[in-house]
Amino acid sequence: MERCVISRRGLGTAVLALPFIRSARAAEAVHIRCSLDTAPSHLRNVTIAAYLKALEARSDGRITTELFSSGQLFPDLDVAKALVQGQVEMACPGAWTLTGFIPDADLFQLPAMYGQPIEVVNRVIDGAVGTLVAGKIEQRLKAHVLGKWLDLGYQNWYSATKPLHTLADLKGMKIRNPGGAGLAWRTRFWGGIPNTTAWPNVPLALSQGTFDGLISTDESLASAKLWEAGVKSSLADHQFVGVYIPMLSGSFWSGLAPELQALMSGLWAENIGTYRANMQAAQLHARDILISHGVAIADPTPEAILDARKRMLAEQDAVAKLLKISPEVVRQVTQDALG
Repeated sequence: MERCVISRRGLGTAVLALPFIRSARAAEAVHIRCSLDTAPSHLRNVTIAAYLKALEARSDGRITTELFSSGQLFPDLDVAKALVQGQVEMACPGAWTLTGFIPDADLFQLPAMYGQPIEVVNRVIDGAVGTLVAGKIEQRLKAHVLGKWLDLGYQNWYSATKPLHTLADLKGMKIRNPGGAGLAWRTRFWGGIPNTTAWPNVPLALSQGTFDGLISTDESLASAKLWEAGVKSSLADHQFVGVYIPMLSGSFWSGLAPELQALMSGLWAENIGTYRANMQAAQLHARDILISHGVAIADPTPEAILDARKRMLAEQDAVAKLLKISPEVVRQVTQDALG
């Protein structure tokens, strides 16, 4: 058996070298701070946390990550500016928060997208439309879109004052929405009165009668227990699908080694199908929770959805102009969504 003999001088040199070796390795590590404004329990946070954990493991220590939840760093409305300024490396904001910078991100409010199955929605955003919007994000925000977008889930109508069976029942109701001209237009189209109230204030405002109903998702209502604030009925018309767009600071992305860029993009692509399926499952579970607490849910027939979409399509050009959506995106969305 061979013996390795190290002199005291050699051992001392080796020991002294260890801190420098560790420092060199540490210097090679890239640190990613990711900003989200939803709570740690929100499935977006759970999803991004799983991605970041897998990224650290796959990178073999070359990437370290830190997830900031509940708007600890930035609310989604401000995170795009933070990415531009290099104040954070990663975010996954809702598309609706980007419309002030990228009007085309409001494409989900076009009548052609109304009531579409989630498979159709994903076909639209995974194709030429997604490429067009990602290009504008890269150009205007100097940010890199990591890959396919993350589905939040279907947005529906909910009522605390009267049963909802058809869209005609919305007439005269004051309806809260998350904001944006598209949702306000749709509310008015069906005879409702649009209202914008910040989400943290919704339970109290609803219980006090500030508005009669709202546009939201089953999961959001279940997590906020809005049956306690008076919600009794829902019209599940799946009027649009909210999505989150995974983004990285352009300066950070361009500074990454090519193999780390490939790792980040590849890992997201490998898991986005599972991430989307988990989000859908959460919405289905939330629907069951609402029903168990006495919320009556009406599901329009496919024929009723088609008729409503046709009626709104007659005004699509006006809606696109209102939302400042580019003609190329309107054409592509219409082609991909309606065939």
